[in-house]
Amino acid sequence: MSANFIDGELPALQDAVAMALEFAQGLGVNAAEVAISKQQGLSVSSRLQEVETVEFNKDGALGITVYRDGCKGNSSTSDLSADAIREAVRAADSIARYTSEDPASGLAEKSLMATEFPDLQLYHPRHTTPEELAQLAIAAEAAALGRDKRITNSDGASANAHNSVRVYGNSHGFLQGYCSSRYSLSCVVIGSDDNGDMQRDYDYTVARQFDAMLAADKVGISAADKTLSRLGGRKLATGSLPVLFAADVATGLLGHLVSAISGSTLYRKSSFLLDALGQPIFPAWFAIHEQPKLLGGFASANYDSEGVATRDRFIVEQGVLQSYLLTSYSARKLGMQNTGHAGGIYNWTVTDSGKSFQELISSMDKGLVVTEVMGQGVNTVTGDYSRGAAGFYVENGEICYPVEEITIAGNLRDMFRNIQAVANDREMRSSIRTGAILLDSMKIAGS
Repeated sequence: MSANFIDGELPALQDAVAMALEFAQGLGVNAAEVAISKQQGLSVSSRLQEVETVEFNKDGALGITVYRDGCKGNSSTSDLSADAIREAVRAADSIARYTSEDPASGLAEKSLMATEFPDLQLYHPRHTTPEELAQLAIAAEAAALGRDKRITNSDGASANAHNSVRVYGNSHGFLQGYCSSRYSLSCVVIGSDDNGDMQRDYDYTVARQFDAMLAADKVGISAADKTLSRLGGRKLATGSLPVLFAADVATGLLGHLVSAISGSTLYRKSSFLLDALGQPIFPAWFAIHEQPKLLGGFASANYDSEGVATRDRFIVEQGVLQSYLLTSYSARKLGMQNTGHAGGIYNWTVTDSGKSFQELISSMDKGLVVTEVMGQGVNTVTGDYSRGAAGFYVENGEICYPVEEITIAGNLRDMFRNIQAVANDREMRSSIRTGAILLDSMKIAGS
């Protein structure tokens, strides 16, 4: 796999975007924006320490949006020749002539465009061969299978190397692009005990730099240990208990906050946090700090997908919701200011309470540690939360046994307000960097 393919493509892709914008201007449209992305990746998977698949992918497309008299048209092409781009622009313009007028559509305001573009260290290319990735996948499986005789099978391991380049431009004169890299390794194994119980679990590592990934044997051993810890799972009696969401599950819990304060959910009036801006929705000590320009961050960017400059901000400060997540369209629909969140969130860091995950377990008299949630039982309109779960029962500050086939339930508004603590050992593989989250009580449906 060529290490310099992606950055070598950047000038040509910028030229293609500039060409599309020039064609659109020649058609007399009011405004236009063009985005293009290209990805190149190599993935190798193994099972039972033998290579199962080797996949190389290379794809990309240019998307053009034009605005004419309040109407919007979209088109795309994977052919970047001048004729194909010209045809795509004409198609977008033709569509715009037949769509309904929408006063909220259009480019983000020119005054919001990013003007500074520091190197965020997102791109660390490395020549990676199928043989090298295969060695990583096989090494992870070997470590897992050799960990304990109760690890009886493998669901496979996968090693991946991906690079991408993105370019965005609009008729405000904005035209920028950047490259990024991502490397990952995962391993899934199956364990069984003498009672016939079988369990499966996994672990993974991901990094911008190849050499920053966790060692393959550590990934495999962790996957095995997590699987072994689940053997002999039991149900809990129905009731209410304090619940500690493990860090990688806690990211999903706060992902429901992302949905609830996103502009598209708000202007459709389908959020339980309507009119919550400026209101306390978490404990007074709780904060979420967004940092778009963290060097090497998995969700770092100088600008959003509309060219709007990103900036540091508190989403939540002293428990109070400080910001919604708005694009140009949702901001106009709501009569509010664009917050530069077209394309998602940017490196949320959650305040911790100064104690580790293990210390929070030790502080529990009786409780439940949740390490997995299942199902889609979350209602963003009402905040009602009900999901299948698995984890561990805690008594007198110690894990007693694994738990499975239970349901945990509550309401997100109450759950957020009643957070008791956040562990200081954060999940760093996500755009939401949080430790384990301890809630005072949730309903448990079991046996």
